[in-house]
Amino acid sequence: MNAKELAAKLSGREYNCEITDAEAKQAKDAGLVVVFGASDDLIEFRGAIHDEGGCYDGGEILFDSKGALPSWGVASDSEESAEAYFERKPNARKIEALWANEPGYSWTYKTDIPHETFEIVEDGEPYCRGVVFALADLESGAA
Repeated sequence: MNAKELAAKLSGREYNCEITDAEAKQAKDAGLVVVFGASDDLIEFRGAIHDEGGCYDGGEILFDSKGALPSWGVASDSEESAEAYFERKPNARKIEALWANEPGYSWTYKTDIPHETFEIVEDGEPYCRGVVFALADLESGAA
């Protein structure tokens, strides 16, 4: 399975039924990451990476081959977590979560990571335009 095939399979799914556990396992086995929105404040990652991030009203997530970089703050983090963050940051790519940026969609995403898109609907109306990308496209570092 590749990103295009998985995106086509997911397109048209209802909100809260975006990807099954079996599909997430297939995506993981294929090295694919599925990105979609939940509620008004979450970015969800399934497949090769299983995680979520907060992005109320939109936001940016830095992502590398290990997953989403944790947010980092001088006042709250240890020296070790700061070192890990700054070690990963140069190879990270940005995924921008856009809230209500496009007519008809609550969530859309912008990134320079090569990807395919799919549409999630809620009650038959567009809700989210998610993305699918190959984790291998991140392993060589930032573009």
